[in-house]
Amino acid sequence: MPWPAATVLCLCALAFAAKDFVKPVAQPARTYALHDEHSNESVAVAVDPYDNAAKAEIFSVKWNEEGFLPVYLVITNDGDQPISLASMQAQVITSHREKLGAASNDDLYRRLSHVSASRSTYPIPLPRTKVKGTVGKKALDEINAAQFSAKAVEPHSTQSGFLFFDVSGLSSPLAGARFYLSGVRDAKGGDLLYFEIYFEQ
Repeated sequence: MPWPAATVLCLCALAFAAKDFVKPVAQPARTYALHDEHSNESVAVAVDPYDNAAKAEIFSVKWNEEGFLPVYLVITNDGDQPISLASMQAQVITSHREKLGAASNDDLYRRLSHVSASRSTYPIPLPRTKVKGTVGKKALDEINAAQFSAKAVEPHSTQSGFLFFDVSGLSSPLAGARFYLSGVRDAKGGDLLYFEIYFEQ
């Protein structure tokens, strides 16, 4: 293969690889601008909304065009015992007090698949439905790599990942909104005080 062609192929391969999703490296939650720290419980929670084009470039999926707001969630446990996230519930509460829960994988798949049904008429009067639209492997891999999936935070460690909130139909979803996190439990199963973070500070 002539070297110019090989060079082009190599550059194309590098460009393709560069578009693969890489999750941000989490810092301790208290170092983020938007955080809530419970010093008596040795736990801090931070959020970082990916609400502009520059930050959203880490994704191959255009989440804003799909009506979702990615929010990077960071939880740091500075205590000596693990904390459980198995019952964790995250919400964005808008200025109009609408409660937006974090989307499930199924919610994301459904939106990305753009499923549409069309009916065709056949001589035999049996309804046949053709479903169009699938979610590509790259998008599936990105969702799995990006989403916050930790069920616990070990002592003196940090867990992080993205939550996706359906903000379709909302022009300025973060204006006057706050992030609310509950269901975090200590090693004995007791609930920690809820975490509340205002997006505009």
